[in-house]
Amino acid sequence: MKQGLITAGQATLDMVRRHPRRLSTAVAAFLLCAGGGAFAVASLGPDASELPVETVIEAIDTLPVDAQALALDTHSFNLFRTDLTRSSDTPESLLQRLGIADADAAAFLRRDANVRQVLWGRAGRNVKAEASDTHSLVGLSARWSADDGSFKRLVVEKGSAGFISRIEQDVLTTSARLASGTIQSSLFAAADEVRLPDSVATQLAEIFSGDIDFHRALRRGDRFSVVYETLEADGEPLRAGRVLSAEFVNNGKTFQAMWFQEPGTKGGYYTLNGDSLQRAFLASPMAFSRITSGFKMRFHPILKTWRAHNGVDYAAPTGTPVRTVGDGVVEFAGVQNGFGNVVFVKHRGGNTTVYAHLSKINVRRGQNVAQGDNIGAVGMTGWATGPHLHFEFRVNGEVRDPLTVARQAETVPLSTASRPAFERLAAGYRVQLGAAAIMQQASAQ
Repeated sequence: MKQGLITAGQATLDMVRRHPRRLSTAVAAFLLCAGGGAFAVASLGPDASELPVETVIEAIDTLPVDAQALALDTHSFNLFRTDLTRSSDTPESLLQRLGIADADAAAFLRRDANVRQVLWGRAGRNVKAEASDTHSLVGLSARWSADDGSFKRLVVEKGSAGFISRIEQDVLTTSARLASGTIQSSLFAAADEVRLPDSVATQLAEIFSGDIDFHRALRRGDRFSVVYETLEADGEPLRAGRVLSAEFVNNGKTFQAMWFQEPGTKGGYYTLNGDSLQRAFLASPMAFSRITSGFKMRFHPILKTWRAHNGVDYAAPTGTPVRTVGDGVVEFAGVQNGFGNVVFVKHRGGNTTVYAHLSKINVRRGQNVAQGDNIGAVGMTGWATGPHLHFEFRVNGEVRDPLTVARQAETVPLSTASRPAFERLAAGYRVQLGAAAIMQQASAQ
């Protein structure tokens, strides 16, 4: 018998070796049938509709309505509201915009020394007020930027003895924001459309001024994306900071930039491939402004004759700061004929720049100046029919188009040692600019 079992087992093994696929099919069929059997057994349970149903009724006592009404009557709601100060504000006008009617609070705000110093006559300061449900003032705070990277906070509180005030100082926190827009008429109109701060729009024009003529070369449909810093106080945006990276598409051509600071330098802007955008000369002696008369022949408004205009005129209000476009030495600072108050700055390579019709001169002859230094303010001295800056660029005594010279100036290269850190930063900015562009496409759709 034992020998017979051995023989049968051996025969089975021989069959497995000769027909493995047949055995696999048989095993699968057996398991499928077993599963079906299990399903059939599971289906033999009682019908849910035949199960007994029991109804349970339980009485629940509700809270007394009078007690609830009393709780609502005794509960107080404090309201919060924010606004920006105006130069013409009085205590009453500010409190009214904040939804507060409190004669005692108005009287305190009028006489308190801290409040008078901080609020009245100052526009644009963020004010937050807390009011009771009777519209009386519970507390008030105002925040504004300091010059050292921090912010100051005015706090007014109501205590048992009346109102008190104090001024505190705290650290600004920095976060990054993304924005994108499309040019329909002007850069600033597009910035307003997407609520981009003017300071960021001005930086965009400054960054790409060596490649794009923002006065004359913008086209309808040009677009931009930007990543910029927001400086926050107590979790609320206080002002915009530096542009971290940006992309501008002008007439179908794409320009990109990012901020990078090498160790031991003041930092600057580069393309995302590492080419510097910082040139030896700025494209403009002022922050982005409107050109009223370019480098060409023009009809002189005073002499009433056609004459060559040897510079560029920038219309701006009297007092607008004027900066030197490059490093150099002040060659002349004073009054000169039709130029009125004028400053000449001598640069290396036989280059000289001229800043005329100034209302104020902030430098003296022989003084060293660096690119971007304030040298005076816009005015209308000399032969000028309105406030503007007349700017000239001379190469070995011959006048040249300042915009052309600025674009042809040499750049400051990125060092080899800083390349790895630059590449890591650039990779992150590529992702952020891509996200900003997607935001723009989604909003357009």
